[in-house]
This record gives sequence, structure tokens and C-alpha cells, in this order.
Amino acid sequence: MLVYRPSWKRKLAGWLLLLLGVIGLILPVMNGTVFLLLGIFVLREQHAWSQRALGWCQARWPAQVNGLGSLEGRMLSRCGAWSDWMMRRLGRR
Repeated sequence: MLVYRPSWKRKLAGWLLLLLGVIGLILPVMNGTVFLLLGIFVLREQHAWSQRALGWCQARWPAQVNGLGSLEGRMLSRCGAWSDWMMRRLGRR
């Protein structure tokens, strides 16, 4: 089941990554596929088409997609710990 979590920040970041991916497909100095896959990953909870595309990527490259998911989890946990530490340091918690 698809769970939507609308966020304008994630949509903006995802669409910018997709735009960079398209530019990267044209320019020979950037790897556009990396940006396209990252854009699809960021938009996975925003649009149904990106969820389907991520499912296709999961079937084709399962280790890489799982690694990307665990990387996101580690980044979010570190950001959460950092913000908690900063709030305690500022005396707001």
C-alpha cells in the first residue's frame, strides 16, 4: 500500500534532482542516472509513479536501493540526535 507523506521540501528536492539528472544525461561531465535515481528515491512518498519506478529499481538493483534506504535512516537519526543536542545546548529542552 502506498502511503503519501506530502512535503513541499521533498518535492522540491526530488524535482531538482530529476532536473539535474536530465541535464546530466545531456552533458558528458555528469552522470545523470545517479541524479535520476536519487530524485525517484526522494519522491517515493510523494507520487504514485515514483513509487512504481522505485519498485522497478528495487527489482533490478536490490542491494543498492536497500543501501540507499539505510543511508537515509542513518542520516535522519544523526540529524535528530544533532538537533536534540543543539536544543539542550541552547537550553530549550
